[in-house]
Amino acid sequence: MVQVKPKEKPNILVILADDMGYADIGCYGSEIHTPNLDQLAATGIRFREFYNGARCCPSRASLISGLYAHQTGIGHMTNDPEDSTSFQYHLPAYQGSLNFNCVTIAEVLKSAGYQTLMSGKWHLGYHDKNKWPLQRGFDKYFGILAGAANYFHPTGGRGLTLLNEQVEPKGDHFYITDAFTDYAIQFIKEHKEQNEQPFFLYLAYTSPHWPLNALQADIKKYRGKYKQGWSALRKERFERMKQLGVLPADAILTPDDGADWDKLSPEKQDEMDYRMAIYAAQIDRMDQNIGRVIETLKASGELDNTVIFFLSDNGACAEGGILGAGKKALLGTEGGYFLNYGQSWANASNTPFKKYKHWVHEGGIGTPLIVHWPDGIPTVETGKFANQYGFLPDIMATIVDVSGASYPLHYKGNAISPMEGKSLLPVIRGKEEPIHREPIFWEHEGNAAVRLGNLKLVKEYHPSGESHWELYDLAQDRSEMHDLAADMPDQVRAMSEAYNQWAARVGVVSFDKISAIIKQKQLDKQQKKQH
Repeated sequence: MVQVKPKEKPNILVILADDMGYADIGCYGSEIHTPNLDQLAATGIRFREFYNGARCCPSRASLISGLYAHQTGIGHMTNDPEDSTSFQYHLPAYQGSLNFNCVTIAEVLKSAGYQTLMSGKWHLGYHDKNKWPLQRGFDKYFGILAGAANYFHPTGGRGLTLLNEQVEPKGDHFYITDAFTDYAIQFIKEHKEQNEQPFFLYLAYTSPHWPLNALQADIKKYRGKYKQGWSALRKERFERMKQLGVLPADAILTPDDGADWDKLSPEKQDEMDYRMAIYAAQIDRMDQNIGRVIETLKASGELDNTVIFFLSDNGACAEGGILGAGKKALLGTEGGYFLNYGQSWANASNTPFKKYKHWVHEGGIGTPLIVHWPDGIPTVETGKFANQYGFLPDIMATIVDVSGASYPLHYKGNAISPMEGKSLLPVIRGKEEPIHREPIFWEHEGNAAVRLGNLKLVKEYHPSGESHWELYDLAQDRSEMHDLAADMPDQVRAMSEAYNQWAARVGVVSFDKISAIIKQKQLDKQQKKQH
């Protein structure tokens, strides 16, 4: 561990996007206007190969705890506002909210004298107030506790919480991305006025998670720009990614996984252009707001000694079918909830990879990661790409490293699972040695993967029981196009056995069993309504 003197402790800012694909920001190949993130990348470093947990709340659980999601009690999903029993299976790894055998980054940083702040989406437990942000180490909180909300009118069970109290949206022009930023800036300014201790801010945007809700001024920037369709957009992004160095020159673009654009009617093409324009506008607005936070840090003299992490909680979202969901009439309005852009556009968001949120192929778990820290990253390293891979638990390990905090083995009378990640500090300071020499793992809804060096073992869950392991050499084939499983059976056997041992250790349960429980609960709910 790097020893950090108290006066040298950096502020720490973790910015998390929601359901954003690997190729959705400018410095990773997108046409979407993201100058603030691009500048952070130009004066920081980018990871080509960093991984999330494939789904909103398991990723957030892993990020905040430094553990695998199953170890925190969120191996699948959290409970939600509409049903207090949803995703509570009486199984330790699937209880649906953070357990007390894990600690949050906020709780850990208390040991190093940090003030802990959060603005945005929690999604780590809704009905039990003991699992809310202020009860899990944060000094201040504003945001939504649930997994999604209308951007203009977040109310009711999917409404806003300030500290521990539900509050209503303020003003005639409320927009949730702006509001999260307003409170983040307020918290930073209050912190600066009140004390000299360093701060940790977790800024968890809901952008660009559905519903498609954006401001008209932002939508207008993109309206009409997507009428060439998703296939053409993928090709444009793919070439730009190679030019930027995000992908190697010999990278492979996976086959299109969308509808045939040319077979859509002109009216449908126009609608799909509009859906993507709204999605792009949501990312654009998030970047504008990140710029506001950066300017606040600059004005206070805190930017150079603030470690900033930016990443996404999973790959792009294909929910809603091949052409998206939600009524066309709601596009461009302030209405709608399950209103999204669909699999065809998500395929472009995840360029060049296959699969999406939920799955653990590269399209489901690959995320941009930008790290910015002028006082901590050598000038000769700025603007470069890291050549090592990492995953969510590494964020906790890195924060412990740079802050001098103590990660506990016991906390408030509970035994705490040891950290699963490795510090990224050597990587961001230019070291070329790999930080992960042991395998790392994924499981979500039966989709499973193991990464060890350049090799990745991965399988897609099929209810029929026909799931099988695929093996890829990611150094040569990041797009997972050439399955080596038949050629390397010994490697498949060794890595799958390592997976089985890990799954037993963290409490993974067959998704067949989880699915059966879900179906039974749905039946019970229907019967209860009928009576």
